[in-house]
Amino acid sequence: MRHKAIAALTTAALALPLTACGADTAAGDGSTVTVTVGYQSKTINTVTAGTLLRSLGSFEKQLDALGDGTTYKVDWQDYATGAPITAQMTAGKIDIGSMGDFPLLINAARGKQLGRPTHLVSVTGYNLRGGLNTIVTAPDSKLRSLSDLRGKKVSTSVGSAADGTLVRALQRAGIDPDKGIQKLNQQPAVGASALTAGSADALSQFVAWPGLLAYQGKAKALYDGAELNLPTFHGVTAREDFAKKHPAVLEAFLKAQAEATDYLHDHPVAAAEKVAKATGLPAEVVYLYNGAHGTATFGPALQPRLVSALKKDVAILKSAKLVGDVDVDAFVDDRYVRRALGPAAYADQLAAAPPPAASEAWPKGAAATRTFDSPSALLRYVAAHRSTLRAAYVPDTTTGTLWFADRSVWVADGDELHPFVTQAAARKYAAAHRGARTLSYAAALEQAS
Repeated sequence: MRHKAIAALTTAALALPLTACGADTAAGDGSTVTVTVGYQSKTINTVTAGTLLRSLGSFEKQLDALGDGTTYKVDWQDYATGAPITAQMTAGKIDIGSMGDFPLLINAARGKQLGRPTHLVSVTGYNLRGGLNTIVTAPDSKLRSLSDLRGKKVSTSVGSAADGTLVRALQRAGIDPDKGIQKLNQQPAVGASALTAGSADALSQFVAWPGLLAYQGKAKALYDGAELNLPTFHGVTAREDFAKKHPAVLEAFLKAQAEATDYLHDHPVAAAEKVAKATGLPAEVVYLYNGAHGTATFGPALQPRLVSALKKDVAILKSAKLVGDVDVDAFVDDRYVRRALGPAAYADQLAAAPPPAASEAWPKGAAATRTFDSPSALLRYVAAHRSTLRAAYVPDTTTGTLWFADRSVWVADGDELHPFVTQAAARKYAAAHRGARTLSYAAALEQAS
């Protein structure tokens, strides 16, 4: 059940006069104030604090509602990863930023080290199993499992959530993440190009890159991050001095984030279209992650299980010598989001669970998708509506990670058809079920129909 994240909001809590946001950020003359927000437009599980929020104009509306006689302007700065946002925050040039869990820890460490402490103030998108990060290879690659990566060139963004997934996955496979592969430290777009050009054997990245490359037919999944069964998330961080001096502005941002979250929940197809228009990403890829049953779940509450997962991430970054000790409890500050949402709405957010896994079909021209109770039922629909279908999605049988139906690996087990994100997972299932066999998407469609 969806819970409205902006119930019982009041304007009175925001009635604090401001003169300028941040000592070094853009200045106000007493009547005009600029707030600088760093975001990642193409990291689409941050859209409720970035791309979608910006397109809805929710933050600007909340600032106008302060009614304190000040004119507010928002300077939106778009980046590919969290690292430059942290650099700008510690330089006093960004007030509020959004980034993934591993970059958030680096943000905390750098802020403390440089005397400009920051705080995690809300969550954007999360996946409780880790499905927001995926390792992919070229479509014709002979690599079949993680063990095949030994000695290979793997592109990732060091210090990112996707790098953390790569490190943990390699460790579980018995491969030294430092010496067992040739790691290429590259921005997501550069890594995607390297994979396509053949100068990288695999790519470990966060949303939306793996889904985009798969959708374009430029990659296939080798490892589903959800196999780690460890939460991963993105969140909002704010400079401590900014938050203390201007709590009303930060709370206005968090109210706006809650509005964007509700819009995404209530209008998932329209939200995907808005994000697609703003980023140039295909709406079908955006919906894969941000749809009604997408891999990302959105909610601003700082859930204890996500904070607990963040604490476990510290060891990975320490081993890579990217941070020292990080006091996660001191970094997390839920006061502002609790006030922004109100006690009842915040409690509802903490108790909320991700929507159940489901198969979905998106007909051309439709303002909503159709949901099916099984992948087999979806395939029967697809077989009868091939010419009028925009996209079809199925949850991985083991992890629940949503993937494109035509990019999934299918297993026939009697009359049942089971989809998997990776070939390795499909083979493992088939080996454990007598008579089960892998088959192509075309063959799965034929059997379903």
